[in-house]
Amino acid sequence: MKTMRAAVFEKAGSIVLREVPKPAPAAGEALIRVTLTTICGTDVHILKGEYPVKAGLIVGHEPVGVIEAVGAGVIGYEPGERVIVGAITPCGQCRACLSGAPSQCSHSGVGFEPIGGWRFGNTINGCQAEYVIVPNAQANLAKIPAALTDEQVVLCPDIMSTGFSASERGGVRLGDAVAVFAQGPIGLCATAGAKLSGASLVIGVDRVPARLEMAKRMGADVVLNYEEQDVVAEIKRLTGGGVDVAIEALGTQQTFESALRVVHPGGTVSSLGVYSGHLSVPLDAMAAGLGDHTIVTTLCPGGKERMRRLMSIVQARRAPFESLITHSFSLDQIAEAYDLFGHQRDGVLKVAIRP
Repeated sequence: MKTMRAAVFEKAGSIVLREVPKPAPAAGEALIRVTLTTICGTDVHILKGEYPVKAGLIVGHEPVGVIEAVGAGVIGYEPGERVIVGAITPCGQCRACLSGAPSQCSHSGVGFEPIGGWRFGNTINGCQAEYVIVPNAQANLAKIPAALTDEQVVLCPDIMSTGFSASERGGVRLGDAVAVFAQGPIGLCATAGAKLSGASLVIGVDRVPARLEMAKRMGADVVLNYEEQDVVAEIKRLTGGGVDVAIEALGTQQTFESALRVVHPGGTVSSLGVYSGHLSVPLDAMAAGLGDHTIVTTLCPGGKERMRRLMSIVQARRAPFESLITHSFSLDQIAEAYDLFGHQRDGVLKVAIRP
């Protein structure tokens, strides 16, 4: 039996490199040889046991690679072609997909399932491995233009798609004022997405000077350090009462509450964070329910057309997305990569993992 190396979740606190069987594609699937991937904050939640997955699961959900083989029924794709696949892999045929909610794909043809479309490293084996099986390949394989490198497109499957979705779901309009709380990788892409959506004032909030500087490169007009000033008061001063859309990109009570406090009546909080533990909504911040606030959440949009559009933005050089990759590791160094990324040392933003 042929084998491959893969990062496997064993138990809370333990993701290890293992030798596992190399899979083969069934009908409708494709086998991808992974050439580049990365670690997401959600993977760290899995490592810590804050998000439950089954023991023995291969983790990771941001694949860039080369088609190794395709199963029966997959047409228009050939072995050797470079592709990316979204972190969310909709089937395109179920009720959720056909109702315009592909991120909640049920893969069963009936019903809606929360986070149903997120399968890699959640309900099926993921891509922190030498090979990965892509389900519903016809709907999810996106060919990489020859002009783009793996490094340029590795953020498209999740970080860019999620970050941009904050403005899309939040309804950012031309001339809006937008505040983005937390300038980690997703927050930085949310900052770029707000600017690309037409916001005339984008305010980036964080405490790390290097991240605030990167926020300026990604499109922020103003950056605020919450350790140095009352950012809620300053945002209200800058905007004359509050922003149109506040984006929460971390997943903590503090950032969620601050986002709610800086939107004007009738404004929108667009939440991207993955929350662990209890989340509460303070009554005063939402005007006891009388402020006409809208709160929306988004699960990373996927599918091959979404990936094509994101790659076109990369190719047009609308923002320095590649600069968000600050460290590189081989798959053999996966434990070291998790340690660095999980503890946010050495100015890390995103790590590249090379199987």
